[in-house]
Amino acid sequence: MKNIKLIYGLLFLIVIASGCAKKDGIDQDLSFLNSVNSANPGKNFVISNDNSGNVQITPYGEGFSSYKVNFGHGTGAAASAVVMPGYSVVHSYPEGSYTVTIESIDLAGKITSNTYPLTLTYRAPENVVIKIESDMVVSATALYARSFLVYYGDVANEVGTPLAVDAKLPAHIYPAGGPYDMKVIALSGGAAKTTVNKTLFGLPLTFESTTMDYFFGTFGDGQGFAKVANPGSGGLNTSATVGKFTRGAQGWSGTYSPLNIPINFVQGKKIKLLAYNPTPANIGKKLNVELEWAVGGTAANPWGAILKTAVTTSGAWEELVFDFSTNAAIPADARFTQLVFRYDDAQDGGGAIIYIDNIRLTN
Repeated sequence: MKNIKLIYGLLFLIVIASGCAKKDGIDQDLSFLNSVNSANPGKNFVISNDNSGNVQITPYGEGFSSYKVNFGHGTGAAASAVVMPGYSVVHSYPEGSYTVTIESIDLAGKITSNTYPLTLTYRAPENVVIKIESDMVVSATALYARSFLVYYGDVANEVGTPLAVDAKLPAHIYPAGGPYDMKVIALSGGAAKTTVNKTLFGLPLTFESTTMDYFFGTFGDGQGFAKVANPGSGGLNTSATVGKFTRGAQGWSGTYSPLNIPINFVQGKKIKLLAYNPTPANIGKKLNVELEWAVGGTAANPWGAILKTAVTTSGAWEELVFDFSTNAAIPADARFTQLVFRYDDAQDGGGAIIYIDNIRLTN
């Protein structure tokens, strides 16, 4: 009886030992990994064309379980990334040439390493637009620009002022004189750049510039203003082109001109201009000069900056003077960002013409 119990005990231990050696068909034999096939490693680069420097890197291959992408740029953790099959990683590069290394890892842990050249060339910015608000507050927009450099054009050997995208520079006060040519360089973030020049609209105005935008907006039925040939070259004015003011139907008709460079009374309080009246019947009619939208002012014309001067002749150029120093209410350092002209505002009736030129600020 004891022998039978002993035999059963031995059989039970053998069964237990057998169960511990193998469970659910899983064993420690990994030799099958030696027969894993991996092949054809490669990559796909998608390079952005917006000067962001972003490159989408997609590694691929047959039989690989993961990839390590070494960007060839950056330091520490930012210099590489692990990518699973079917996925991508995006890295931002400065303009330049790089070597991307991709380590393809198979199920057995074997690493296949390949290198790939990558070159980024940023495109030149496009559609550069210079924006100027009152008191010469400058901003700029452009497609594909990473930043800007602004050259105001009022000093020799000027160093450009950096301007960020979606930012504005502080107000800039120009010295007397001009006109001034502003230059804005749109930077791509690489070697490519785009330069735009703008001749600023301010006093003096002579109508001779080929690059200045002589904007004279009009109000009143039939009111007009145009840059035209000098109707009476000689005497005080031998310039080739002048401004032609055609009166609208209403007495209040006129023109308005927002100025890039404000009229600065620190530099003078008299506005002088040349006028040419082609019609003898209009002798004695008055030309208005009105200064509006003062910097820091709360209304279009906060100090009544309006003066009227009569023309005294016809068929010849004469100088008209508008002396704003007689208005004690205007601060000595006032700056005005809009220039308005009216002619013969005492009565309605359109069609009267007067030519103007060489508008300037003096003491």
